[in-house]
Amino acid sequence: MENTKTLRHNWTKEELLEIYNKPLIELVYEAATVHREWHKADEVQISTLLSVKTGGCPEDCSYCGQAARYHTDIKVQALLPTETVIAHAQKAKDNGSSRFCMAAAWREVRDNSDFDRIIDMVKGVNDLGLEVCCTLGMLTENQAQRLQDAGLYAYNHNLDTSEEYYDEIISTRQFDNRINTINNVRKAGITVCSGGIIGLGETNEDRISMLRTLANMEKHPESVPINALARVKGTPLENNPKVDIWDMVRMIATARIVMPASMVRLSAGRIEMSETEQAWCFMAGANSIFTGERQTLLVTPNPGVSEDMQMLKNLGLKPLVKEKESACKAN
Repeated sequence: MENTKTLRHNWTKEELLEIYNKPLIELVYEAATVHREWHKADEVQISTLLSVKTGGCPEDCSYCGQAARYHTDIKVQALLPTETVIAHAQKAKDNGSSRFCMAAAWREVRDNSDFDRIIDMVKGVNDLGLEVCCTLGMLTENQAQRLQDAGLYAYNHNLDTSEEYYDEIISTRQFDNRINTINNVRKAGITVCSGGIIGLGETNEDRISMLRTLANMEKHPESVPINALARVKGTPLENNPKVDIWDMVRMIATARIVMPASMVRLSAGRIEMSETEQAWCFMAGANSIFTGERQTLLVTPNPGVSEDMQMLKNLGLKPLVKEKESACKAN
């Protein structure tokens, strides 16, 4: 594949389907080639995700165990104390993480004392020299600016699925609400983390449509998480089949080819993947994984930090090390 070191923002659905449906070995080879042209192939960013407020969400996302309307075993947890969050962030840094993401099960950010506490958390984590990321639900432009002023580096707001399939998964908000939040984040000068979930019952065309929305944005998301559905008992999708590893590999490879400069994050679902299967994902262009304390990723099982570090060692990979300046405000 010819490398022109330029980014495209005008992909057609047909072009993306042609990439996605290539013979698997050819697809992975092409993605690995692109990956090496834009990134150091032996580096993987370790990102730690902490749920700072768990459960009780009024949304009806069919995959999510934190939705209040579903009967799951997940316990509601109020917003954690700021000092507790900072301690978690310090531990994450000590364990090799260069990015720390704080998640709150909110539909949207409200201008209240809880948001003031989030601002304090962002300032504290930023002071540790980590890239600070938040995922808090819908966000106004003014709220995004407050987060940026506090030192927020990235905001996560996944599309989840295609615009066409979106209403089958969520009814309490619209696809355009997600796009609006991403636009507000961009206006504030915060980097964007946005990807989606496969295994929701969507078609390959839906997967491609989601990637096309991301790849045709005026500026590609700096981070693109690819999640395999974590089937949570008590949610409408609890009986969906396990995502096939080759589907994950195809999604990661396609994302890498069409958004070559982005960090492609191998996210939820790793607990059901063998080390060999994860190695295929790294070969296909994934260069970040999420870890979580107590072997959880938010509220679903996840490999432990020591297990992940051993895997990276086995594969000849190493944690990406970033300088403190990376945690400063995005330009």
